[in-house]
Amino acid sequence: MSITISDTAAKRIERIRDEQHLAADTPLRVSVVSGGCSGLTYDLDFDATDQLSDGDKTFEDHGIKIVVDTRSFLYLAGTRLDYSEGLTGKGFHFHNPNASRSCSCGESFSL
Repeated sequence: MSITISDTAAKRIERIRDEQHLAADTPLRVSVVSGGCSGLTYDLDFDATDQLSDGDKTFEDHGIKIVVDTRSFLYLAGTRLDYSEGLTGKGFHFHNPNASRSCSCGESFSL
């Protein structure tokens, strides 16, 4: 299982990377941290290639390199990252098949 991203998420990630003047091959780090109203929160950030650890798992989808630490991957396997600018607010949304419950804002979850 891997982590995938939608077309709209890939376009938004590329736009953010361009706005921050980052190299086109700068990987996107996806992780899970403690917090939020449901117990766990998603985190997205760009990583310099020299910050990658031996235990990181890497994937590529739509030309975007995705990096996940081993602990976070246990929570994120099979997750699809999407981006929306709809009436419910714009932002990234995680479609995580492992989450048994998530908060109403969609930014935190529990297993």
